[in-house]
Amino acid sequence: MKMRKILGAGAALALAVSSTLAFAKEVSIGYVEGWSDSVATSNVAAEVIKQKLGYDVKLQSLAAGIMWQAVATDKLDMMLSAWLPGTHSEYYAKYKDQVVNYGPNFKDAKIGLIVPEYVKAQTIDDLKTDDSYKKKITGIDAGSGVMLKTDQAIKDYGLDGYKLQASSGAGMIAELTRAEKRNESIVVTGWVPHWMFAKWKLRFLEDPKGVFGAAETVDNIGSKGLEAKAPDIAEFLKKFQWASKDEIGEVMLAIQDGAKPDAAAKDWVAKHPDRVKEWTGK
Repeated sequence: MKMRKILGAGAALALAVSSTLAFAKEVSIGYVEGWSDSVATSNVAAEVIKQKLGYDVKLQSLAAGIMWQAVATDKLDMMLSAWLPGTHSEYYAKYKDQVVNYGPNFKDAKIGLIVPEYVKAQTIDDLKTDDSYKKKITGIDAGSGVMLKTDQAIKDYGLDGYKLQASSGAGMIAELTRAEKRNESIVVTGWVPHWMFAKWKLRFLEDPKGVFGAAETVDNIGSKGLEAKAPDIAEFLKKFQWASKDEIGEVMLAIQDGAKPDAAAKDWVAKHPDRVKEWTGK
């Protein structure tokens, strides 16, 4: 009887220890719900971390500014949606000493004002003399980098009377869809990589003043405590990088076509074992 009690106590202790270890093996990733690249990248990274590195992963949707703050204060372990050096320059200047930049997951990223190919405007300056846009720029979530830059563009280009309409990624796409169906003029805030360029013929308005900056990278940012907590994930973040816009485009389009983000990520990981091995060695 005593032996059974001892064994029972040992089993309970082992279960408690294993539960503690399982809890310790959890990490969190912040992302922005309305950004298709953020959703795709974060879900693929989460799936790889689960399958190959053995961690539970908590994905948390946040606004861009709050996401930066959460990583800087160790409330989140990482984010994979830092647009640098321009779009998130204000956030980076504020928090750079409180985070670790592990390098880009996507190169040649770009933000700016986007129009359908059928409109006449070629540059941001052209908006001043074209009334077909009804002096409205359709934006995404307030506080995002492209919205801050668009506010600056309205001032720098003298777009008197123009209103930047805050919305969401989904709201912006809904407005663009309606305009495309009716062949109407519209100007939206946007970026690459994004699946909308595969769906419609779109182009960036030229930005001779350089308000929106040159090509950027989307970087992997970790908290100061991540490397001590999960050194294998820190190594993964140094290597995790999309090869092209078409590669990430596979995931974005699958999600846009109705797949759940986690399911699209699992499918992509299953189809690309060689790429996953490049990132993890497994």
